[in-house]
Amino acid sequence: MNNVLSFFPQPPHSTDVVASDTGDANTPKAKRDTKHIGDISEARVLAKLVEAGYEVWLPFGENHRYDLVIDDGERLFRVQVKTGRLRGGAILYNCSSSHAHRKGGSRPYFGEIDYLAVYCPETQKVYLLPEQELTATKAHLRVAPTRNKMAKTIRWASLFELA
Repeated sequence: MNNVLSFFPQPPHSTDVVASDTGDANTPKAKRDTKHIGDISEARVLAKLVEAGYEVWLPFGENHRYDLVIDDGERLFRVQVKTGRLRGGAILYNCSSSHAHRKGGSRPYFGEIDYLAVYCPETQKVYLLPEQELTATKAHLRVAPTRNKMAKTIRWASLFELA
């Protein structure tokens, strides 16, 4: 019996030649496809919001300060999606858009979104933070206690988890 997936083309894999960590330009190194990573996060957030009972709208185009619009039946909310990374017991994420590749620096989302949704591949969870919880650049959500046992002012991931 043949596997149905064997009839479909294989997904593309980046094998473009880029400078490796050793500086050798002839050594293939996989590029980090941030657009693809972001698309996965957006899809996971969208699915979780739909599972939670929200209607989700997708803005047309790429030049909006938000990725999704959610409808709770009474109001509309703008949601920007970010990918978080688990490091040292905390999920790290950006609270601003980065245009460093265009020499534009970073730009915070203050006043331009209602929620920041963070998808963390390592925890497989979505966290929804209201705009007032954002900082100008980067922030983190704690998933494990700190080494110094500090408990005050900790922003616990579980408080923002979209269940």
